[in-house]
Amino acid sequence: MSGLHLTRSRGRLAFRVDRPAVSGVLRPRLVLTWLVLAFVVFAALCLTVGVGAGDYAISPAAVVRALGGEGERADLFVVRELRLPRAVVGLLAGAAFGLSGAIFQAITRNPLASPDMLGITQGAGAAVAAGIVLGLGAGLGLQGLGFAGAVATGLLIYLLAWKRGTTGYRIVLVGIGVSWMCVSLTSYLLSRAELYQAHKVLGWLVGNLNDRGWAHAGPLAVALAVLLPVVLLLVRLQRTLRLGDEVAGGLGTPVQRTRLALLLCGAAFAAFATAAAGPILFVSLAAPQIAQRMARTAAPPATAAALTGAAIVLVGDLISQRLMADSVLPVGVVTGVLGAPFLLWQLARANRMGTGG
Repeated sequence: MSGLHLTRSRGRLAFRVDRPAVSGVLRPRLVLTWLVLAFVVFAALCLTVGVGAGDYAISPAAVVRALGGEGERADLFVVRELRLPRAVVGLLAGAAFGLSGAIFQAITRNPLASPDMLGITQGAGAAVAAGIVLGLGAGLGLQGLGFAGAVATGLLIYLLAWKRGTTGYRIVLVGIGVSWMCVSLTSYLLSRAELYQAHKVLGWLVGNLNDRGWAHAGPLAVALAVLLPVVLLLVRLQRTLRLGDEVAGGLGTPVQRTRLALLLCGAAFAAFATAAAGPILFVSLAAPQIAQRMARTAAPPATAAALTGAAIVLVGDLISQRLMADSVLPVGVVTGVLGAPFLLWQLARANRMGTGG
């Protein structure tokens, strides 16, 4: 018979099986965090789909039945054809933003690092503004422009931060500079745009789930399915980066290749999410920190950050749809209002701990 050996220590449960030779570590609090967040995401999804914009409300139980293909024909049509695509885009975009923030905060070892702060989303916005105002890359569409701008900005940050290698500190500094360059470029383009062009750019820049459908959800779902396993495989190497470059290199970690791979994955997550829903503010900053505090881990846990990001966007979308009776606010407005106090708290906390630069 195969023997099972368990060892408990400080919130961890280490296990080892003799045959087959398998060992690992379980963190009960992290598992509990996953379960709680998954329930919150599912509940927020049902409420968003059930209430939604308009006067036709559906009970959560009816939403669950409709998701399974059962129930009244009207409920099935409203849930599966009208409201579910928008909610799925919000869920997937929130998960991608949460993953991106967790990656950037881990590789830079800075709780303030996120695509919002490092210029990734600003680069996407500048590309979209250039496409609308100047007609550059018009054949790509807004999704393609946003994706190209975010990825190009991520690569530019890495190249400018390179000096016989990169460090998290240089990535943050260069990212902030690139961010303001992109903001300035976007402002210049808006100043010379026609009124209808400026309206279109601003409608995209704020982060919006209005008129989103399965065509927006498909590429984002594929990106998550492809990139998430890659990130999970890199988690072990990512842990060694927290020990410092010299120690990580001494342990056999290819520091620069690992950091580049993680940075590209983080930029890709932000790029696909921004292309699908626009740059929804503060999700990538707040989600990893909330997940880390819930799970009590040394660094933001990627999967928990994804669930937290999905919950934030869905709850924000629910608020945006019900806050005003005569119109639907863009979800980015709600997350921006809720995220600004969180950013101030993070800055104050980082200064007290000496991690804010």
